[in-house]
Amino acid sequence: MTSMHTPLTTSAQAMPLHPLEPLSADEIAAAVALVRSQKHVGATFRFPCVTLNEPPKSMILNLQPGDVLDRQAFLILLDNETGKTYEAIVSLTQNEVITWTHIPDVQPNIMADELAECEAAVKAHPDFAVALAKRGITDLEAVVVDPWAIGNFGFADEVGLRLSRCICYLRSTPKSNFYSRPIEGLIPVVNLNTMQVVRIEDLGVYPVPPEPGEYAVRFQPQLRPDIQPLHITQPEGPSFTVEGHCIRWQKWQMRIGFTPREGLVLYTVGYEDQGQVRSILYRASLAEMVVPYGDPRPQHFRKNAFDVGEHGVGLLANSLRLGCDCLGEIRYFDGVLTDSRGNVSVIENAICLHEEDFGILWKHTDWRLDEVEVRRSRRLVLSFIATVDNYEYGFFWYFYQDGTIQYEVKLTGLLLCGALADYPKYGTIVAPELNALNHQHFFCMRLDFDLDGTANSVYEINTEAEPIGPDNPQGNAFYAKPTLLKTEQEAQRIIDPLAGRYWKVVNPNVTNRLGQPVGFKIAPGENVLPFAHPDAPILKRAGFMTKHLWVTPYNESERFATGNYPNQHPGGEGLPQWTQANRSIDNTDVVVWYVFGHHHIPRPEDFPVMPTAYSGFMLKPAGFFDANPALDVPPSSHPQSCHS
Repeated sequence: MTSMHTPLTTSAQAMPLHPLEPLSADEIAAAVALVRSQKHVGATFRFPCVTLNEPPKSMILNLQPGDVLDRQAFLILLDNETGKTYEAIVSLTQNEVITWTHIPDVQPNIMADELAECEAAVKAHPDFAVALAKRGITDLEAVVVDPWAIGNFGFADEVGLRLSRCICYLRSTPKSNFYSRPIEGLIPVVNLNTMQVVRIEDLGVYPVPPEPGEYAVRFQPQLRPDIQPLHITQPEGPSFTVEGHCIRWQKWQMRIGFTPREGLVLYTVGYEDQGQVRSILYRASLAEMVVPYGDPRPQHFRKNAFDVGEHGVGLLANSLRLGCDCLGEIRYFDGVLTDSRGNVSVIENAICLHEEDFGILWKHTDWRLDEVEVRRSRRLVLSFIATVDNYEYGFFWYFYQDGTIQYEVKLTGLLLCGALADYPKYGTIVAPELNALNHQHFFCMRLDFDLDGTANSVYEINTEAEPIGPDNPQGNAFYAKPTLLKTEQEAQRIIDPLAGRYWKVVNPNVTNRLGQPVGFKIAPGENVLPFAHPDAPILKRAGFMTKHLWVTPYNESERFATGNYPNQHPGGEGLPQWTQANRSIDNTDVVVWYVFGHHHIPRPEDFPVMPTAYSGFMLKPAGFFDANPALDVPPSSHPQSCHS
């Protein structure tokens, strides 16, 4: 097995291959330096976000060979001294800060080094030691303080403060799993701007669960002895090519980017058909991820994590390892970001690219001719993995030879548990005195469709039974009924598997050889709705969860489902706010927002570490091609022929 590594741009002045290429390390350093010098940004400032300021879509779509666009960086800055948030756009071409805007009454995302500073502040506070001693805990080194976003529950004394509410745990040994031993009822609250402890909530003393719940290999008494090596090799190399961040694989072509908030971003996804690359998606990304927990007790009701908007899955991405996270002939891409002080921070091997076998693509046996035709499926895989506190999330895009696109989230890691203080109605007992909390994971995908051009429409397709009558005397008939979704509010929909419901994006101005408008269907996978009450604070802040489909007309500023700054925001922004205008979405440049949820009632088998769960959806061509586009896939080259 071999791996290939993407080199960094060596100079801030180097001409990027394409305007959508991510910022290099030197470009990020130059942008930070320009802001520091031209806006007198001092030591009290943090940098929650430094990323490419993407050129307008119209410019990219009309880009001609040789065109040079202004290379820009977008920055979010937080002044800890004043608590003020600023946005800046820096022209790297002109070496100038071209915009500097104060954004009032918002809190940027929480940054990783803030978490470490927060833990240190709590451990240094004398009242924390007193609260621990009350519980018989005297070894401060064994205590873990895990800062969480505090959310917004309308408490007046929290308005305008940048806060974190911490969960505390106790290790059995210096290298033990601490998530299995929560210190119930002890909650430090910290002002992240001053790194001062605001208060220590003491809700009562409860026994710390006794078992360490170890999962690391060093704690396992015996490993399975009967697993033989599995080698995946491509002696002649992979079938894809990479130039900068442009990827070509068989008939697929796309660009990728990486942002602190969204992680992996896809651009200009297209498929070659009849000699031309046909556009499918202009931009696709994870727009928000929210994890509401279902325990109403004071210790737990605030556990509603906005993992994209409050933290940023790009900032939390793993450095992937060959043979562990990825297997085969791998191409890696680094994630080039900053830490909170504006220093360049490179996540090596943040994105993994490879191809893999996926069983049978298509097959038929003609027994009369004694002929078999079978083709094996191969798919291209683009992925990254983020660790968000106790959970790991693997985000996977799959591209298939027949034009299908699949998005899948792989959920693993450790359960969030509470001590068993009373009857575990809102969770599952997974170990003695340990209650794993009921929760859900909601993912909102922003899919900017450009099917053969920007003018697209969206239909809902339901299957209906034909009533018995002269046209259906045996009562067996059914048909697919399309309904055009003309406005934003008409397009706020939920799944209905009993109606075979799916949604279809079409270009009404382009038809296939049968006269049908070219299209792609959104095929739902596992899904669920939230169980929170309509008046619950979480639904005010994450209203997108109440629908599985939203459609908006393209607007460059509408990128995140819960608004630009969901951290500690009271809510009402994002999709629910934008769609109040009820804009037309017929035969225009549309953005489809697909929401899917994973419902997790924990099992004992999820402890101490979860086997991976899977959740996602598919985008399947539906009239986009004239016929099966995978007819030209060659048979396998195994010694025994797969066709005759």
